[in-house]
Amino acid sequence: MSRRAIIDLGTNTFHLLIADDTQIVHEEKYPVRMGVGGINQNVITPDGIARTLSCLTNFAATCQSHHVDTIQAFGTSALRNAENGSLVATLIESNTGIPVKIISGDEEAQFIYQGIRAAVPLGIEKKLLMDIGGGSVEFIVGNEKEVFWKKSLEVGGQRLFERFHKHDPILPEELDALNAYLGEALQPLHEPLHIHNPKTLVGSSGTFETLSDMYCAEQKIENKQWPNSPLDIETFHKIKHSITTSSQKQRVALPGMMAWRAEMIVVTCALIDYIVNMHSFDRMTVSRYSLKEGVLFG
Repeated sequence: MSRRAIIDLGTNTFHLLIADDTQIVHEEKYPVRMGVGGINQNVITPDGIARTLSCLTNFAATCQSHHVDTIQAFGTSALRNAENGSLVATLIESNTGIPVKIISGDEEAQFIYQGIRAAVPLGIEKKLLMDIGGGSVEFIVGNEKEVFWKKSLEVGGQRLFERFHKHDPILPEELDALNAYLGEALQPLHEPLHIHNPKTLVGSSGTFETLSDMYCAEQKIENKQWPNSPLDIETFHKIKHSITTSSQKQRVALPGMMAWRAEMIVVTCALIDYIVNMHSFDRMTVSRYSLKEGVLFG
């Protein structure tokens, strides 16, 4: 039996998964915030590099203590767009022994599809899958058998936060500017939504997981970290209103909110709201599997 580790080097959060074949034995995540201060300038800052190396030194020690045979680490939006991304990948390997593969947006979307498919019964009806990262957002139209269309767009949460969220609570004019920007940036979505007409939105990764946790807290449902988690469109709109009209201190106090998600969740909720309003979705659900599980189960 081969024991391997898979690491998702996200723009904001690093995820570690350790598995025996396809049996997950250990998971952890850490808010490294690698892209802070440089994501829109296409650079990883010295502070971002320091946090990256610190986290991955700890991850390497965890892998050693779990007697991992192989480690695969995948660099996504921040690393693939940074002018010093290749240098950072080299520094990671020389300092921690962890080799890094910087993947394209298309490869990232494919892994995300494979992860979501392992968590959510997709069926034969075409669905829109959406994964919000700090640097990019992956959109996939697919069902349980195939991908019909996929696209990675550089409209991730850290990019939107640094560009538009200047006051706390966010100002109405900042939300207006964000929505105007999304109107341009999300143009590539219009044609596939029209052609394939998905009625279900399946979200994965941090913001969607937090929204599901908040939904479960409101509905008094015991959230057992299922691979797929509940959320509905009506409750999303209610939660989104609470999030976008509150300060960070108030958001942290909302039931189900993770403290380190409270800063960026305003702009990512605005992004989800834009998607929900641009197409006639009937249903929404959440996958707790994403890139790293897609590598594992793909």
